[in-house]
Amino acid sequence: MTSPDTRRSAVRPSPVFLAVLAVAIAGGAMAWQAAPKSTAASVGVFVLVVAGWVVTVCLHEFAHAYTAWRYGDRDVAARGYLTLNPLKYSHPLLSIGLPVLFIALGGIGLPGGAVYLRTDLLSPRAARRISLAGPMVNALAAVVLLTVIRLFADTESHPVFWWGLSFLAFLQVMATVLNLIPIPGLDGYAALEPSLSPKTRRALDQYKSVGLLALIALLFVPSINRAFFDAIYGLFELSGVPSVWAQYGNYLMRFWL
Repeated sequence: MTSPDTRRSAVRPSPVFLAVLAVAIAGGAMAWQAAPKSTAASVGVFVLVVAGWVVTVCLHEFAHAYTAWRYGDRDVAARGYLTLNPLKYSHPLLSIGLPVLFIALGGIGLPGGAVYLRTDLLSPRAARRISLAGPMVNALAAVVLLTVIRLFADTESHPVFWWGLSFLAFLQVMATVLNLIPIPGLDGYAALEPSLSPKTRRALDQYKSVGLLALIALLFVPSINRAFFDAIYGLFELSGVPSVWAQYGNYLMRFWL
């Protein structure tokens, strides 16, 4: 482990991340002032959700990298993973572009591998913690957003903002669940991988590159899609926030439909 001073000096939020955060705030401000069914409402929610999603993706991958760095993987700093800069990711298109596309088209918050970590050089306990660090960020983001909405939301005033924030929270719930599915290539599998035999790991390694694609294909099967979304909405409603708010946010974001 490293000292707090050393950890603080290693973390350097990039101007790119700060710019994305500023865009998300600007989208929230536009949604806050917009009237329902207005063009400003759709634009504000779209910007809030997309930029807010990119912010949480950066935090998700940062959590992986920072946890690995604390356990001795110094390569993450050299690769720029501790700057929260999405342009430093191994596959920016798959990790940012593809999930944003699926959010815009289908309201699906896809996970995506973005940082290369040397978990093979770490203990099984450390590898599991590193793998779970990312999904825990999504879970925490969901809890924080839903708590804020539950305590402060008032759809009599500023409804567009609260609907957009509800949809962003819904995506965090979905991302947490998807990331924890034990499919090769996803964090859920990575957390289990250290417990598997070397033979089993070698057999499953070949599927890591197609795990996410297989998940996408399954989500387009109508019966699976319905069951999955029903489950996510059920989890969402445990917060006390009406699921219809997230549905309104999703509808506003996809203004072209």
